[in-house]
Amino acid sequence: MLQDLKKFLFKDSLIDVAVAFILATAFGLVVKSLVDDILMPIIAAIVGKPDFNDIVINLGDTPLRIGTFITVSLNFVIIGTVLFFIVRAIQRVTAGRKAEENTAGPTQEVLLLTEIRDALAAPRPRP
Repeated sequence: MLQDLKKFLFKDSLIDVAVAFILATAFGLVVKSLVDDILMPIIAAIVGKPDFNDIVINLGDTPLRIGTFITVSLNFVIIGTVLFFIVRAIQRVTAGRKAEENTAGPTQEVLLLTEIRDALAAPRPRP
């Protein structure tokens, strides 16, 4: 049972997922700082408030916190936009690399193996 647990915990795919999760968490903190510390103060300079959390509509005894929803929605749009541009840049870089790989001809090893294959496939004269 311990061997099975060890195999599960140390699979390459599980470790890759764990690393991706940790990096995503760290990246989320960077993007949150970008929104909270850079973009929202700019919005505050334009609009007058860094967030809209103070906007509340009272519906009888129940307050509707519309401002909180607006702030969270705005954060979502900003984070989504930043992620869109980052993913797009990564796609351009990887597309460029793939194009370079496709334009490079076959290696010497591949050419030699092709010659060997063709020589083996050629009809042989009968003695």
